[in-house]
Amino acid sequence: MAMNDLLTPQLLQKQKDQITPSSDEMAKLDEIIQELDSGVIRSANCINNKWEVNITAKQAISCYLALKSSQIRSTPSRSFDKVPLKFDNWTSEDFVNNKLRVVPGAIVRYGSYVSAQCVLMPSFVNMGAYIGEKTMIDTYASIGSCAQIGASCHISAGAGIGGVLEPESAMPTIIEDNCFIGARSEIVDGVIVREGSVIAMGTFISPSTKIYNAMTEEITYGEIPPYSVVIPGSLPRGKVNISCAVIVKKVTQSTREKTSINELLR
Repeated sequence: MAMNDLLTPQLLQKQKDQITPSSDEMAKLDEIIQELDSGVIRSANCINNKWEVNITAKQAISCYLALKSSQIRSTPSRSFDKVPLKFDNWTSEDFVNNKLRVVPGAIVRYGSYVSAQCVLMPSFVNMGAYIGEKTMIDTYASIGSCAQIGASCHISAGAGIGGVLEPESAMPTIIEDNCFIGARSEIVDGVIVREGSVIAMGTFISPSTKIYNAMTEEITYGEIPPYSVVIPGSLPRGKVNISCAVIVKKVTQSTREKTSINELLR
């Protein structure tokens, strides 16, 4: 069976008995997951300012999960899972060479990539995710399957960046470079937050969330323009108000100073 035929968990379930840990198909799946883990490939790529899904990578994750068997995992606590943790076999030299700071309680699954000089507080990073250089994932923040986080971002405490694994053709959630995502905010289901934007605490954005630009009075969906300051708000609809995200202004230097990460923390 060619790798191109090995595309969906449904197909794999039919042929699962024919695929062994030593088979060429399993070796190819392992290779793709390792490439995701090392950052050689990504679940989505930005080409000419347009994000495109890497369907093969997402399909490989689904297939990998369909074929693997759960095992007892002893770190950081006893668990039973199909996927090992990213740092299980890392040495102190690996952390030093990558200039990573990983606080106890940070859980990062194998098949996700964490760039140099990142700080991971007690948080969760799921399979297929990508985290750019100098980004901080703060306490109890979660980065979902295949989510793409840019460089020099701050994902604040309790924020959730939603995972999008299936369908494989669906765009994962994207946070571009130099973004600040406020505490307890939720960005989900393939929403794109463009470079330099600041999302205030407690802002919820899904593809169906109205994004109201207070400067232009336009309403859009699914994408925050570059260097936007966004707060939670509401718009009238009949006798009730419907939650929305409000772009109140462009990012200023004073905004950036308030939301930047203290370099001493690194």
